Amino acid sequence: MSSAVPQVVFKTRVRDESVVGENPYRWQDLTSDEIFAGRRVVLFALPGAFTPTCSSTHLPGYEARYDELRQLGIDEVYCLSVNDAFSMFQWASMQKVAKVKMLPDGNGDFTRDMQMLVKKHNLGFGERSWRYSLLVEDGVIKKLFVEPGKSDNCATDPFECSDVDTMLEYIKSLDTLAA
Repeated sequence: MSSAVPQVVFKTRVRDESVVGENPYRWQDLTSDEIFAGRRVVLFALPGAFTPTCSSTHLPGYEARYDELRQLGIDEVYCLSVNDAFSMFQWASMQKVAKVKMLPDGNGDFTRDMQMLVKKHNLGFGERSWRYSLLVEDGVIKKLFVEPGKSDNCATDPFECSDVDTMLEYIKSLDTLAA
C-alpha cells in the first residue's frame, strides 16, 4: 500500500487558559497535513468510544506500548473514532490515556475517504469506523491492517490484526530488513 492519507479537517478541542470559565477549551481545526506531513505516525481506528473491545483492549494496548513505538521511530500515535471531540475527551479521561492522541472524526470524513465507514445500525451506532490500523510516513500509507469481514451491520467485532502487537511486529520487521 502506498497511497496518501485522505485530506480532511478534524474538529478538535484544545485546552486554552485564556478561555474563561470551568471549561477552558476552544475549537481547533487540525488538518491531515498537520498530523501526518513530515512524520512517521501510527493511527488505529475503532468503532467507538466507551465500547467493549475498544475500551478493554484496543486503546489500552496502544497506550501501554506507546513508548516502545516511539523508540522504534514513531513520532506520534493516534486513536481515531467516528465520535465527537467531547466523547473522545471523556473516554480518554476515563481510560487514563496520557500518551496516545485522540482524534475525533465526528462527521466520518476521514473514515469515509479511507473507505472504512460501515453501518452499525444493528447495534444502534449509526455509521462508524471499521477497525484498522495504519503506518503512515510523510502522509503516505505504508501499511494498512484491516480486520477481516468488513461489512455493514456485521454481527461480530473482529480484533485480530489492528492491535498494537501486530503493528510492533511489522515495524520491527522493517528495522530488521533495513539492517
